[in-house]
Amino acid sequence: MSERLLVEGMVLSAMPIGEYDKRIMILTRERGLISAFIRGARRPNSPNLAAANPFAYGTFEIYEGRSSYTVSKTDIKEYFRELTQDLEMVYYGFYFLEIAEYYAQENMDERQRLKLLYLTLKVMEKKVLSLSLIKFIYEFKTLVINGEYPNVYTCQVCGKKEDLHAFSMKHRGLVCDSCREKEGGEVLQSSSIYTMQYIVSTPVEKLYTFKLSEGVQSELIELMRIYRKRYFTHVFKSEEFLEKSMW
Repeated sequence: MSERLLVEGMVLSAMPIGEYDKRIMILTRERGLISAFIRGARRPNSPNLAAANPFAYGTFEIYEGRSSYTVSKTDIKEYFRELTQDLEMVYYGFYFLEIAEYYAQENMDERQRLKLLYLTLKVMEKKVLSLSLIKFIYEFKTLVINGEYPNVYTCQVCGKKEDLHAFSMKHRGLVCDSCREKEGGEVLQSSSIYTMQYIVSTPVEKLYTFKLSEGVQSELIELMRIYRKRYFTHVFKSEEFLEKSMW
């Protein structure tokens, strides 16, 4: 019999299999993104009934099969019940889960991604920041974790570190005043530039500790929308649903 492993993580998605089973995707500290079966998870008296649903966070005892894992026992510490009782937060939450599942990989170090996801959902429950700001921070920090974020420290044309006041979509980052005159670029508020630098350099634990004016927030959200549309072709179904629900 395969060795049993104990992993800590969050259920990102769940799919019914057969009459009573489920296949879940778990983002774990120890093994990155894994697929696992939970036998009998759809039975009303199953001890894993709630554990086999998105947002469930805790420890999972698993054993490895030929092409997948099987969950034998769970100890769930957090269900994010307050979040799941608010329809708008549910929409945002599923969007964050889908992003994590899309980018995470098996047998990779995904501890920062898991930590980002967990803390993001906790901040949502506290209702101290707007959901649109949380969405921007989560998206930008995800790009940082992926190593594909825009350069916000040096001019992307000449390498200069001073007079950085504009963002160039063409060059995927900031440009100095001189290069903006030649190459173009959108002038940003200084607070917008500082916010992006802060997100890049700050540990996940301290990310959600600031608020922005409506003007800065709107500027950053629009910048992220254009940036993602230009450089990332994947369409997240939950984001489409989220945008429709907001109208």
